Amino acid sequence: MDRQIRIAVLDMYDGEANQGMRCIFDIINRFNQMVSFQVFDVRGKNEIPDINKFDIYISSGGPGNPLEGNGIWDKKYFELIDSLWNWNKENEMKKHVLFICHSFQMACKHFGLAEINKRKDTSFGIMTTHKVNEGLNDTLFEGLENPFYTIDSRDFQVVQPHLKIFKKMGAQIIALEKIRDHVQYERAIMGIRFSKEFVGVQFHPEADPISFLAHMKNRTFREKIIEMKGRMKFLRMLENLVEEDKIYKTNETIIPNFLRIAINDLMKHKRILSN
Repeated sequence: MDRQIRIAVLDMYDGEANQGMRCIFDIINRFNQMVSFQVFDVRGKNEIPDINKFDIYISSGGPGNPLEGNGIWDKKYFELIDSLWNWNKENEMKKHVLFICHSFQMACKHFGLAEINKRKDTSFGIMTTHKVNEGLNDTLFEGLENPFYTIDSRDFQVVQPHLKIFKKMGAQIIALEKIRDHVQYERAIMGIRFSKEFVGVQFHPEADPISFLAHMKNRTFREKIIEMKGRMKFLRMLENLVEEDKIYKTNETIIPNFLRIAINDLMKHKRILSN
C-alpha cells in the first residue's frame, strides 16, 4: 500500500460540548494501525478537507436546524459533498462517506430526497430502529438484529420521501423509525444508502453508554427526560444501556462495518494500482 488510509472527520457541532466526537475518535482508534485521521471544524471555523488528501469521510451530528446555515460554511459543505459525489463518478478508487444525524438531514436536503421538518417534540433516548427494504441485507447493519437499538437525539426529522428522486439517484431507504401504533405521525426515515459509497443514518451509531450517562449527570436534563418519558421508561432506558445486545452492539457494529468496508475497498484498489 503506497500510503496510509486517511479519514477526514467533519465536526458539525459548532463548538457545542458533546460526546459524539469522543465516540467517533474511539471507534477510529480501533483501526489505528491502518488509518490516520484529521478533524475539520466545519461550522465553527469553515474548515473543509482537500478531497485529494483523504479517502474516508465521517460527518458528525450537531445542534440546530439542518435547514439553516450562515451562507459560508454550509455552502462549502455542500460543495464538498458534490465534489465527493463527482469524484466517485469519475474515479475507480472511490471516496466513502458516512453522514450522522444532523449531517444526514443536511445531505437529504441537499440531494432533495425528502422533507425535513421540526418534530412536535424532541426525540431523545434509546429507541428501536427497523431495517427495511435493502437495509435487511445492507452490510452497514450486518450483525444487528431487526429491530436494533439506537441512541436518538433530534428536534428535526426526515420524512415524506421523494420516490422519483430516490429512483433517479439510485438511493434506497434502509431504516425507519420505531413503529408507533398509538399515534398518526409518519415514521421518520432513519437510514439511506445514497450510493454504494455514500450512506447515512438519522441516529447516533457512535454513541456508547458513557456518552448517554454523561447527559444524565445534568440534573435538569435528567428531570426533563423523566418528565418526557415517565419514570418507568427512564429506568428501562438505563437498563438498556448495560445490556450487551443493545447500545453496545450498535456502537460496535455500524461505524466499524462502514470503516471495514471502506478500508477493504480502498486496499483492493491500491493493490490493483501497485501491480
